[in-house]
Amino acid sequence: MNDSGIVYPTVDEMIEFNIMVLNVIKTKKADKSEILSYSKIKDIVEGCKKAQGDIYDKAAYLMKQIVGQHAFASGNRRTAFIVTKFFLSANHEPFTISDNPDYARIMVGIREKYYTDAEIKNWIKNGTIREFKRH
Repeated sequence: MNDSGIVYPTVDEMIEFNIMVLNVIKTKKADKSEILSYSKIKDIVEGCKKAQGDIYDKAAYLMKQIVGQHAFASGNRRTAFIVTKFFLSANHEPFTISDNPDYARIMVGIREKYYTDAEIKNWIKNGTIREFKRH
């Protein structure tokens, strides 16, 4: 697939996904749908477009940046998961990570920079990643 044919999430879609995950996947009473930085969301989308590599490199970039940039008050990891899944689905590529609540720990590892970009890409593409362990 050449780059011109890639479908990227829009800023508005990312905001809608954040609202959706906060309403559907409740984890804390304090969860609130609030944008902390519209410009960070825009930068994530633009950075994904410029990211080098294949569709899975771009997906890994998207996931890592949504988690790391913390553009939303709540639900950044949940939003990163669903936006990445949407991105690959919109581009007719498989997203092999199962919907397993245990993977919340992996998302913490991504936030804490425990995983390399290659490991994140492999997880998204092949569904396997090493266990997250704090040092």
